[in-house]
Amino acid sequence: MALLDQVELPKPLKYTLNWGRKYSLWTLQFGLACCAIEMAASMMPRHDVMRFGVIPFPSSPRQADVMIVAGTCVDKMIPSIIRVWEQMPEPKYCISFGSCSNSGGPYWDSYSVAKGIDQYIPCDVYVPGCPPRPEALLDAIMKLQDKIQHESLKERLSVS
Repeated sequence: MALLDQVELPKPLKYTLNWGRKYSLWTLQFGLACCAIEMAASMMPRHDVMRFGVIPFPSSPRQADVMIVAGTCVDKMIPSIIRVWEQMPEPKYCISFGSCSNSGGPYWDSYSVAKGIDQYIPCDVYVPGCPPRPEALLDAIMKLQDKIQHESLKERLSVS
């Protein structure tokens, strides 16, 4: 990746690389509470997230591009989420799915609930709702794909 730090890619090559990256997303699901049911429903044939080029079940965080954190995240879970996030290769993305992972949800004033996963790992897309519908996750994936299509890989890798 040292070459990407020195030179900007030509637009046709950048478009082709981003097109390939946006349609081959491997997700890693962190289903922590009731939002995980809706996240799992988006993987079923009725909603079929694979039609958008998303492969839902990698066997390892070292193969994943996108982490989906769904549900109530308690303080004891934060070190595990951070560890898995750091094991993922660059470029990596995060979708915060549901009110609890966005801001703590109805449990925001509890002593053991994290006040949002974005305080610990950078989130790219937020999905509101308690619990959000599977269609909301599909919309979030399309927003993430749009972000990937228009990003500069040079800038993405130099920021990290």
